[in-house]
Amino acid sequence: MNLKPLGYTALIQKYDLAVMPHYCSSYLLNSGVMRVERVGEQIQTFYPAKYEPGESDGDQLSFALKYEGVHLSLLDRLFQLMPPRELCAYLIQKPTGKYVRRIWFFYEFLTGHRLELPDLQQGNYTDLLDPERYYVNPQPDKVGRQRINVNFWGTSRFCPVVRRTEILKQFEQMDLSARCSQVIAAYSPHLLKRALGYLYTRETRSSFEIEQEQPTTDRVARFVQLLQLAERDDFCQKAALIDLQNRTVDPRFCDHDYRQTQNYVGETAHWHQEIIHFVAPKPEDLPELMAGLIETHQKMGKKGLSPVIHAAIIAYGFVFFHPFEDGNGRIHRFLMHNILARRGFSPKGIMFPLSAWLLKQPLAYEASLDAFSKPLMPLLDYDLDSEGQMTVHNHTADFYRYPDLTPQAEALFGFIQATLEKELAPELAFLLQYDTCKQALQNTLDLPDRQIDLFIRFCLQNQGQLSASKRKRHFAELTDAEIAALEAAFQAAFGEGARI
Repeated sequence: MNLKPLGYTALIQKYDLAVMPHYCSSYLLNSGVMRVERVGEQIQTFYPAKYEPGESDGDQLSFALKYEGVHLSLLDRLFQLMPPRELCAYLIQKPTGKYVRRIWFFYEFLTGHRLELPDLQQGNYTDLLDPERYYVNPQPDKVGRQRINVNFWGTSRFCPVVRRTEILKQFEQMDLSARCSQVIAAYSPHLLKRALGYLYTRETRSSFEIEQEQPTTDRVARFVQLLQLAERDDFCQKAALIDLQNRTVDPRFCDHDYRQTQNYVGETAHWHQEIIHFVAPKPEDLPELMAGLIETHQKMGKKGLSPVIHAAIIAYGFVFFHPFEDGNGRIHRFLMHNILARRGFSPKGIMFPLSAWLLKQPLAYEASLDAFSKPLMPLLDYDLDSEGQMTVHNHTADFYRYPDLTPQAEALFGFIQATLEKELAPELAFLLQYDTCKQALQNTLDLPDRQIDLFIRFCLQNQGQLSASKRKRHFAELTDAEIAALEAAFQAAFGEGARI
C-alpha cells in the first residue's frame, strides 16, 4: 500500500530530523475510510483523501497541531532548519487562525527569535494546548502578540507535557486519595503511628535495595529522618536537593553542586565492554534544565493540577536529568513522597510505601524508565574511553527539555493504586490482626511480651502452628494444653494456615 506521510512524519522525512518518536503518526490513503491502528505503543491513523493538508511546511504543521498534538522537541529542531521568510509567508496568509497563531508562538518561544510580523490587534484569545487533550494550567499567561493563552506548565528551560489519556482519566475517577483516607479511617491513631514507623523503615530499605545497596544503620536512620520531613519541607529547590543528596549517599560521594562530568547508567558485560542503558544530559546543560524543573515545580504547586501528575513530572524529570553523581534514584523516589505529601494527596501523617511495591515489581518500574530512555538512546552520539569516561558529541538538551511524560504519569498512578491495595491496606490489616492476636494470647496465658511476639512470629512461619523444634528451644516449659490453647487463639485472629 502506497501511503503518503502527513503532519510530523512528513516533516521528519523531509528534514531528516533525529527526534524522539511522537505517540502517533498520520498517513494519507489513496482510497477508503479513516481507520486507527495501534502498533506497539504508537497510534497510527490513516486519513482519506479529503484530509490532504497541502504541500507546504506550514500546511503540515497546521495538520500536526490539529490532529497530532504537540511535539516540542521536534518543533525545536524543525524551526532551526525552516527558513523564517517562508514561515512568515505562510503565517501572514491567515494570521488570526488558531493553528497559525500557535505555530507563530511556538517558533518564537522555542527559538528565541522574533518573526517580522506585527502584533495582532484584535480577535479572541485561543488556548495554546487543548485542555481536552492535555493537562494544562487553569490560570494561563496571556500573550498579546499572538493573542494566545499560554497554558502549559513548564518554562522555556523545561516544558513537559502530559496527555489526557483514557488510562489517566480512569485513574482520576478512582480518586485514590479519597480511597486512601477511607482505608486509614478504619484504624486507631495508635495503630497508625505504629504502622508509620514501620513503613518509614521499610520504604528506606526498599529504596536502597532497588539500587542494590545495603545501607548502614546510620544511613537508614538518616533517610528515615528525611522521609519524616517530606510532609513539611519542599525539597525541590537547588540547595535542598544538594543537601538531600549529601544526606542520602555515602559521605565520600557528596556533591556540592550539580555534576560536572557526563554520567550514564550501564552494566559491564565483559571486562572491556560496557552496555549503556541510559545517558543523562551533558553537564553544561544541567543548570538550565534543573532551573526549569524547579520553576515548573513551583508553578504546579500553586494551581490546580493532580498531585500525581505533578509528582510524576518532577520525579521522573529529575531522574532523567540525573543531576548528581550518586543518589539520583533514591532522590527521585523521595520526591514522589515529598510532592504527594505536601499536596495533601495522602492523609496527614501517612505515606505510601512506594519503593516496597516497586521492589516487588521491578519490570514495571523499569518499563516506566525505559519509556523515555529506549527511544532516546539511538539519538545520542557518544564515545566511552578505556577508563569509562563518556563524551556526548551531539546536541541533546531538547530531548530532556521537552519530554512527553504521559507514560510515566500513567505508571505512577498504577504504582500508587497497587501500593494502596497491596501494601498499605494489607499492612494495616496485618497490624490490627497482630494486636488482636497478641491480646488474645495474653488473655490465654500470662507470658512476657517477648515470648508472645516470638510465638506469633513462629506460628506465622509455620502455617499457624508452633514447630516442635521451636517449642523445644523457646517454650519447653509450656504444657501441650497450653500450646494448643495459644495456637487456637492465634488461628482465631489470623485464620488457619496463616503465614508470612
